[in-house]
Amino acid sequence: MVIRPGRPVPSEHPRDRAPNRAPNLGILLLSGSHDRAHYAFVLAAGAAALGREVVVFASNAGCRALLTDWLGLDDAARDVRVRAAGVAGIAELREACVEMGVRLIACEAGLRAEAIEVDGLLPGVEIAGVATFLSAIGTGQIATI
Repeated sequence: MVIRPGRPVPSEHPRDRAPNRAPNLGILLLSGSHDRAHYAFVLAAGAAALGREVVVFASNAGCRALLTDWLGLDDAARDVRVRAAGVAGIAELREACVEMGVRLIACEAGLRAEAIEVDGLLPGVEIAGVATFLSAIGTGQIATI
């Protein structure tokens, strides 16, 4: 077999994956708004429930969604309306994500750019850069929210 430069080796090609293994999902959360942060956790929880490896990488204002006190999100009061409608709020979704092993990463540069203190982050949130995020996702999918 001849491998040409720039072509994936057969074991790295998506069609050569084990049939039961779905690709990793990376969620890039850039926004500090409640609706986008909420949906990032909806997407993460849904994918993790289906057995996918999921990484949420928050940068810039999106890092506020990984704070213990996420009420600094824009329109945080929306959470009351969401829960009143019978939909899980951010606290419930984040808890479910953690229980299902979703990897949460706060961008080191994003934290600095937004002047967010590291000690305000949820327990277990990693602090890393974009290279760590991309490495964790590999050939998987990335959704930007």
